[in-house]
Amino acid sequence: MSVWDDLDLLLDSPSSLTVNSNTRGTVRDKLNFKVEEDVAALRKAVEGLGTTEKTLIEVLTKSSNAQRQLIARAYEKAAGRKLVDDLEGDTHGDFEDLLVALVKAPAVYDCHEVINAIKGAGTTESTLTEIFASRSNRQIKAISETYLAETGRAMIKDLQSEVSGDYGKGLLILAEGKRDESTHVDNAKAKADAKALYEAGEKKWGTDEAQFIDILCHRSVPQLRQTLVEYKTIGKKTLQESIESEMSGSLEELLVAVVKCVKSVPVYMAEKLFKSMKGAGTTESTLTRIIVSRSEIDLLDIRAEYKKLFGYTLYSQLESEVSGNYGDALKHLCGQDD
Repeated sequence: MSVWDDLDLLLDSPSSLTVNSNTRGTVRDKLNFKVEEDVAALRKAVEGLGTTEKTLIEVLTKSSNAQRQLIARAYEKAAGRKLVDDLEGDTHGDFEDLLVALVKAPAVYDCHEVINAIKGAGTTESTLTEIFASRSNRQIKAISETYLAETGRAMIKDLQSEVSGDYGKGLLILAEGKRDESTHVDNAKAKADAKALYEAGEKKWGTDEAQFIDILCHRSVPQLRQTLVEYKTIGKKTLQESIESEMSGSLEELLVAVVKCVKSVPVYMAEKLFKSMKGAGTTESTLTRIIVSRSEIDLLDIRAEYKKLFGYTLYSQLESEVSGNYGDALKHLCGQDD
């Protein structure tokens, strides 16, 4: 019985795609926050002989992103240099990437991840899939506005020239950030959509990808949850299983990610974290992105799902997979062992 099987439980559970309460994060506003003290500590850590990494971790992982923005502004005023520039000059590798990520506002960080995914030869579809399948309309609009402000170009136009085929069609719909947000569920429409999906995939020879893209990328989260329940009664298997047997490559990954995020963003993220650490070598960029970007949204839920899925805690996995200052900073963000 996988975590995805009990679809009826879904219908009443909250979704971080629609709920804007960031109460399930591991990182909160620091109490007794004194911006001048933090700036002084950071300057001392950076400007002295050798960098005091411990101080950098302590200051930057113990305050919320909004507080870090205040620190960054006050730092630049006091030092005459940008905090990000000093961090980049004084630290390196994965540790540097993590600290720089912490100092960026969430929309700026996501925007830079999108830019990195499409620049240079080849496009990192997995990053684009993860971001656009798991962010709310509000978050996607903020990424889009930041992209325009930073590059002078529309994000959607740049994506258009980078992604193609059915994958491109689905991704571009998600990247517009226009998913229906109504909370009303139309049961008749859910039944009709489930039937249309069944007939576009399992029931016919070949697959009508356009039908899958249209329904999965436009409908609201509550509506899609009802559709998943209806699909299982018609199809005798879940929609996710049907997508996995009917499609392949980037499109399959995108639509499966959408279905998983509709059910539970924390479970989707827990699986991604597990995969980023399993086998030979660790995908640090994925690890950094998920832990930083979810640390004030739903990392507590991700931790709980991780333990349910894999039988051990996220913290213990980080302990065995990542070391040094980078590992310490990640564990600070993760919060205690469950």
